[in-house]
Amino acid sequence: MSKFFQRLGLLVATVLTGLSASAQTKAPDPPAEIQTLLQKNICLTCHKVNDRLVGPAYVEVANKKNYTPEQIVALIYKPKPENWPGYPPMAALPNVPKDEALKIANWIVSLREAKAPGKAKAPVKKKAPTR
Repeated sequence: MSKFFQRLGLLVATVLTGLSASAQTKAPDPPAEIQTLLQKNICLTCHKVNDRLVGPAYVEVANKKNYTPEQIVALIYKPKPENWPGYPPMAALPNVPKDEALKIANWIVSLREAKAPGKAKAPVKKKAPTR
């Protein structure tokens, strides 16, 4: 019975080490210019970089549907709640200057490689060669 508990302990330690390592893959805080724009345009009221708040984390937005910066800007001005089931609808933000919205959107897209906590990156499907 003692060996059983030793193995169980080793298994638990291995799993916890893996969880700890995955928690370290969070995206870094935004650069100062982006942080200022996020605060100015009240984005941080509902969004955080790595964690769900009221709305999805920016990392989650970056990894969903491979939005282009222009698509993200369009969603800032005219959100589509159907794209984000399980979240309250985002209010349209038509007062965000387009150049600022585009800087924010480009930063969001730059987070694409970071993983949202608890979310595994989907494997890339390779197409079969055509003849």
